[in-house]
Amino acid sequence: MKYEILKEEFVFDDFFKIKKAKIKHESFNSKPIEVERLCFERGDSVAILIYEKDTDSLLFTNQFRYPILKEKNGWILELTAGSIEEGEDGAETAKREVEEEIGYQVDELEFINSFFVSPGGTSERIMLYYSEVNSANKTADGGGVKYEMEDIQLVKIKRKGVIEQLKNNQLRDAKTIIGIQWFLLNKDRESA
Repeated sequence: MKYEILKEEFVFDDFFKIKKAKIKHESFNSKPIEVERLCFERGDSVAILIYEKDTDSLLFTNQFRYPILKEKNGWILELTAGSIEEGEDGAETAKREVEEEIGYQVDELEFINSFFVSPGGTSERIMLYYSEVNSANKTADGGGVKYEMEDIQLVKIKRKGVIEQLKNNQLRDAKTIIGIQWFLLNKDRESA
């Protein structure tokens, strides 16, 4: 099917950007449609599901997130994640974010998948990775980048505990849920 961008402009240009476009595209009934749409330009990001073998735990971050305050608590458990910076590839970003946020050195990464977070409103695409570590791979403090005012806590949850949290709707972040479900299908020895 064909489309044409008739007009496109940034209507907000700060740390995040919002683009407004007038688009004409074919429809499923063959009549063209002309619409205006907004796109929250977030850029590409990475997320890393980390399994610590010697403690049988999955590693998460806990941090305050303003947009989730509608659930009455701004802190949320997530996979280690971050934005891909210019000149970096996804794997480089993943390794950097793991060290910055939770203080681990990651040597090998397995690419899981890439996906759009919310394609109805944002361009953000996440590259999801998996890695296995041991507690000896914790070589730095972590906690986030201080000049970015990050305040990140490492949280280790035993594999069985993660499964219970997933079943009880305690995990609220999409990339985290996707990563855990992948783990249960592909890596968890007890789910087979």
